[in-house]
Amino acid sequence: MNNTFRVFKEKRGFTLLEVLVSIAIVGALLVTVIYTTNYHLGLAEKSKSITIATFLAKGMILEMEKKPESLKGFFTGQYKDYSYETDVKDSRYPGIMEVIVVVKHGKEEVRLSEYIYR
Repeated sequence: MNNTFRVFKEKRGFTLLEVLVSIAIVGALLVTVIYTTNYHLGLAEKSKSITIATFLAKGMILEMEKKPESLKGFFTGQYKDYSYETDVKDSRYPGIMEVIVVVKHGKEEVRLSEYIYR
């Protein structure tokens, strides 16, 4: 009988409590990793949108230097989701105009302005 007790005592394994605690820890880590990944993917998408909008606005400013006019519309091609709005204002200095370009994509907005001598 003494040998039987010794056999049961030497068996090794995990208790149900240890298994549940380890599952809880792994679950919490997975939730944290998924949340962090989603957050950083959102930041990357926002940065991409702002960068593209900035380049589109700079291109519109260059066009406005040649032919300043107030316009509203959408870009064509792969940037069809981006809208633009241009405005030309007289400045308080004679012969100088202010050109304003606003490019929007979703919630993001880029606004550039430049003074042009005419």
